[in-house]
Amino acid sequence: MAEFSQKRGKQRGEEGLSSAVDFLLANARLVLGVGGAAVLGIATLAVKRFIDRATSPQDEDDAKGDSWKELSLLKATSPQQPRPPPATLSQPISPLTPSPSGPEGPANTEPQIVPQLISPVPLCLTFQERLLAFERDHVVIPTANVALAKQLACDIALELQAYLRNKFSELPFGALVPGGPLYEGLQAGTTEHVRLLAPLVLEPGLWNLVPGMDTVAQDPRCWAVRRTQLEFHPRGSSPWDRFLVGGYLSPRILLELLRKALSASVNWPAIGGLLGCLIRPSMASEELLLEVQHERLELTMILLIAVTGANKDNRLLLAWPLEGLAGNLWLQDLYPVEAARLQALDDHDAGTRRRLLLLLCGVCHRHPSLGRLGRGHLTQVVLHLGEDEVDWTEEALGERFLQALELLIGSLEQASLPCYFDSNVNLLGDLQEEEIDDMGYALYSGLQAPEGLL
Repeated sequence: MAEFSQKRGKQRGEEGLSSAVDFLLANARLVLGVGGAAVLGIATLAVKRFIDRATSPQDEDDAKGDSWKELSLLKATSPQQPRPPPATLSQPISPLTPSPSGPEGPANTEPQIVPQLISPVPLCLTFQERLLAFERDHVVIPTANVALAKQLACDIALELQAYLRNKFSELPFGALVPGGPLYEGLQAGTTEHVRLLAPLVLEPGLWNLVPGMDTVAQDPRCWAVRRTQLEFHPRGSSPWDRFLVGGYLSPRILLELLRKALSASVNWPAIGGLLGCLIRPSMASEELLLEVQHERLELTMILLIAVTGANKDNRLLLAWPLEGLAGNLWLQDLYPVEAARLQALDDHDAGTRRRLLLLLCGVCHRHPSLGRLGRGHLTQVVLHLGEDEVDWTEEALGERFLQALELLIGSLEQASLPCYFDSNVNLLGDLQEEEIDDMGYALYSGLQAPEGLL
């Protein structure tokens, strides 16, 4: 008897719930329309089934069947009409259209307010757009920062020149001149070094240049600076004779002399306090680097001991820490002629070769496997591509970028990147096989999905 009463009460509860659901859906159709009533009906049905499952357990297979059916029902239901923008909430609401089953009344002549759909913002950018965004965010330096960096470089050059003249008064150094990519619009971010040339004033007629291929090192990148006229101007006649090794001016001894001076003798805290920045010589590198920290930016300056005007070709030779037999040779600096050639090519057709170089430098510097590809390698790639009669406008910049990646991959496969100005020089000759493999894999992956490089 008690069980019968319980079942009868349950049936009455279910009938009452069903009546309430039917009443609610009938009125919701009038108020919310067909779409709103459908969504409300599905939600009410889900609540009812939830109550039924709590009172009468089902089999697992039936539950799974109901689940995917309910999901398919939700997907098949027509979407709800979009809500009008908030601005229309303050406007008067037009009366609802009477249902066909109700009594007919006077027709509503007021115009209906049609909600305006807001077009979605496109989220998928093309590679060209991503490349230009990368250029804007990671390559272009604000004008104020460029001016500040130039001012700091100029002030540090003056202080360092005064120190060299006082410390090494017997050595005729020329005027220290800051320059490089920062001064020619070729600086990709603040990560590249600001060049500070310290030229040696050599006596005319006492020095001669010997090609590196004619030395025991047989290195086409380098030159030897040989002392001449010893029978008329014996050793000791020139202040630079103290740096001779086997009759040749040794860049290694000069580098060691200035490295010790910069790290131990210069009062950098006083100079930095005067200029409003912190200056520290880098002890971890064999190059003569100065790390400058300002409240607005950070930059690195590199002091380059240079030999200029030693012959009629006016080559620029740098004291560079080279390994092996080339340790006493001077490295020819191709940056001036490279920058001039790029500028001439861009001026000829209003091209974007210089911008392509900046993008390549920015991408390679930020990538962990491509850091060994320096400005020299990438400049040569752009120069080789720059001779092609193709579209060099901004609209083709993405295509040229991918073409540069292809050229780099081909060069790494052959472990050969000939110099644009001297085909005997292989710019990849000093890279290890593992480094070439790592860079080749990174570039190949980047060519398949170039957005990953940005």
